[in-house]
Amino acid sequence: MKKIIPLEEGDFYLTPEGYRCFTEQYHLKRGYCCESGCRHCPYGFNKKK
Repeated sequence: MKKIIPLEEGDFYLTPEGYRCFTEQYHLKRGYCCESGCRHCPYGFNKKK
C-alpha cells in the first residue's frame, strides 16, 4: 500500500485547464519517480527517451 502524503501549500498549482500540477517540492517529499513524465520531475525522467 502506498503512503499517503498530506498536501501542503506549494505542493501543487492549478493549470489554466483546471488540472492539479504537482511541484518539485511534492515529488521530493514523495521520494520516488513514478515515470509518468511529470512536468516538474526532480529525478530527471524523460518520457520521450
